[in-house]
Amino acid sequence: MTRRGSSDDPPAWIGDAVIYQIFPDRFARSDGVPKPSGLEPWGEAPTTFGYKGGDLLGIVARLDYLAELGVTAVYLNPIFQSGANHRYHTHDHHRVDPMLGGDAAFRTLRDELHARDMRLILDGVFNHASRGFLQFHDVLENGRDSAYLDWWHIEGFPLDAYGEGDDGHRYRAWWGMPALPTFNVATPAVREHLWGVATRWLEEGADGWRLDVPEEIDDRSFWSEFRRRCRDVRSDAYLVGEIWDEGRSWVGGDPFDGTSYYPLTRAILGLVGRALDHDLAAQSGLDRIAPLTVATFAERLEELVVKRPASEREARMTLLGSHDTARVRTLLGGDRAAVRQAYGLLLALPGAPCIYYGDEIGLEGGHDPDNRATFPWDAPDRWDGELLEEIRARVAVRKRHPALRRGETEVLRAHERTLWLGREAGDDRALVVVRLPDDAATPQAESVQLPERWRGHWSSALGSGGLEVTSDGSARGDPIPGRSTAWFVPG
Repeated sequence: MTRRGSSDDPPAWIGDAVIYQIFPDRFARSDGVPKPSGLEPWGEAPTTFGYKGGDLLGIVARLDYLAELGVTAVYLNPIFQSGANHRYHTHDHHRVDPMLGGDAAFRTLRDELHARDMRLILDGVFNHASRGFLQFHDVLENGRDSAYLDWWHIEGFPLDAYGEGDDGHRYRAWWGMPALPTFNVATPAVREHLWGVATRWLEEGADGWRLDVPEEIDDRSFWSEFRRRCRDVRSDAYLVGEIWDEGRSWVGGDPFDGTSYYPLTRAILGLVGRALDHDLAAQSGLDRIAPLTVATFAERLEELVVKRPASEREARMTLLGSHDTARVRTLLGGDRAAVRQAYGLLLALPGAPCIYYGDEIGLEGGHDPDNRATFPWDAPDRWDGELLEEIRARVAVRKRHPALRRGETEVLRAHERTLWLGREAGDDRALVVVRLPDDAATPQAESVQLPERWRGHWSSALGSGGLEVTSDGSARGDPIPGRSTAWFVPG
């Protein structure tokens, strides 16, 4: 699947993608990868530092599950050799962690994904490394005589690599954590190393990179060259930055195709989250989420979606949660209706929706380590089967209708209790109706005053029933349940 050449445009495939994020240590464990003896039991509550033993061959064994969900791309949290279960403490960028199955398991996973027309996105942690990284370990061993002093921001000797807090360890570290020494990307050898890692794994068959904390490398020339080299290897490589705010200066062809689009996350949760745990959200980069009315959500949607160019909105990685937030069901106070409504909105809007493993079955959990529990494959009684089936159905409809993937988005009406959205791509159209109250109101009660091209008969995209938008702008038909997101297509 390798492509040559370069382009400033996002890869064509990302606008149609459905991404599934996997935390490798916690998703699935196989017997094909030898395990150390000190693993925690699979189903028990996770701890901050303990390992569960998930591996890449375990993912291979569950690819049919992902295919049934409608997944077209898998995004893996870091997979390179590390001394941490999350593997953001990199030891060796050129070696897949043996506990995950090593390079051989990577190749197997790559081949099995590509055989199913699925893509593979890797997590690039290029701002910092770890105390076990060879070039930093050399400084620890040899002090002022190390050949790698200029790889790091050394401020004095002796180094205290196991000290506490910002002061005393005498080198710069990410957020002052001595376990995470930051690279000096002004050093040519460091730049070449990181660029070489990026291109090497694209040559090995990865389809893109999710870049961890890219704002921490405040050097646009580094990122511009990063993009150029990646696109020289693969013109369809997807580059997405972990940016928590709007991040518009980071997209548009230089340096990234898109960002992890948390602004939309905040808007959706602010609309549907009547039991939203604001304090829990504030413990992450989500910060405090403002409650939104239908009208204020519509205004936000105009800013975030409607007025943005297609290339920008389609290349975003849109999401409701990740390994850096509490799980969406927990953020929403365990409110199942709110979770289902949130997914109905996420999957009806442009961007590449990313599902954090287990959220589709309603797993709960606060912040690390609770949001990184093992997938309960052997405990289906813990699954929210209705949520899983609804997400499967919505993804299937999204795949059938270009309007739901690449269509223009129009706010048709924002009533105090109901939002009407239109999505349109060529001859394909869809109506999205978001109802907030608990009571079920019939469309006859809505004088929606839709533009003429939206009038006519509409069928439910997710089951029986439908509605008629008449010549006077009234909507007549079956009741739309409160606290739901309904999709309609012509016919």
